[in-house]
Amino acid sequence: MRSFRGAGCDTDHYLVIENVRERLAVGKQVAQRFDRQRLNLRKLNELEIRKQYQIEITNRFAALENLNDDEDVSRTWENIKENIKTSAKECLGLHNLVQHKHWFDEECLGFLDQRKQAKKPKQCR
Repeated sequence: MRSFRGAGCDTDHYLVIENVRERLAVGKQVAQRFDRQRLNLRKLNELEIRKQYQIEITNRFAALENLNDDEDVSRTWENIKENIKTSAKECLGLHNLVQHKHWFDEECLGFLDQRKQAKKPKQCR
């Protein structure tokens, strides 16, 4: 922001110039939001499910240790990631998103119409 004195128009105000820059980053966030599946991590608070998940993970990693070590690092990482995801889906399940009830209904529209009618000035006769 910058102010300029002496506008030359016989006033005591200062001219102000502002540079505004907008950034929109909505597209990237929206694309990432719909790709993921959310796991129900609250089930890990239950002792039985936590132990079952630990056993499942150790079994899957024991199977991975038997594989060949000559594989590419990125391929090994993909195997580890897929094993963790599949065992979590099997033991924990997916998180069910709660659909919120639509609150603006016909009753609200009726109240809005009543309010508009009350605020409307009476016709002069």
